[in-house]
Amino acid sequence: MTKKVFLFGYGRHARSIAHNLLKDGFRVTIVESDETNYLQAKSDGFTDVMHFDVTRDEYLETLNVLSEDRIICMMDDEHLNVFLTLSLRPLFPECRILAISGSIYASQKLLMAGANKVIDLYEVSANRIHNLLKRPVSTRFLDRILSDENGINFREIVIPEESFLDGMMADDVNFHACGVLLIGLIDLERGEHFIFITSEESHKLKSGDRIVCLGMDENLDRFEALIKKSEEAACEWLS
Repeated sequence: MTKKVFLFGYGRHARSIAHNLLKDGFRVTIVESDETNYLQAKSDGFTDVMHFDVTRDEYLETLNVLSEDRIICMMDDEHLNVFLTLSLRPLFPECRILAISGSIYASQKLLMAGANKVIDLYEVSANRIHNLLKRPVSTRFLDRILSDENGINFREIVIPEESFLDGMMADDVNFHACGVLLIGLIDLERGEHFIFITSEESHKLKSGDRIVCLGMDENLDRFEALIKKSEEAACEWLS
């Protein structure tokens, strides 16, 4: 059965989370109070989008949330995340609630409000990826984000078949040309172990391998599109 996620918020931090969860096979329901964000979610292709005041319990009570569903609080206003978590916990006591925080103070309040997991955006760093990749997918997508005012994120990308990356050594790929930084990879031949690119080993990339890159969202989108191309097409793109 496909897992379902109720994502509260579709602001700057939540958008990449929503798309990544959708790509990973989750059914995503977006709930927004802000009309602009609501319309943006609809414009981005999400079909299950709700628009109402999340501070009103009578609206929250109408949500068809099951015990196995996940709830993610990612409103732009961290105080609203605290209020929302406090409201959702008694309504859906068996659900796992994850919330985003921008400060230690807010993190403490979210935990007290009933969040099972709080992700501090300013605490997450590249050195935590090794552990984060081993966690449940919905938590992993939250935890691996490193966001700042410039919208810099991590992204896990699977190298497709017939990609120009297939067979190349990682050190020979000009990631900088696309404005991204390679952090590490999961080599299928070595199992699920995450390998930081800063290790002394030389890594040959293959289709099916998962690489983790850091960069602006638009650069990550461009790079993800690029690696689907053959070597000849990629050279034309980069020229």
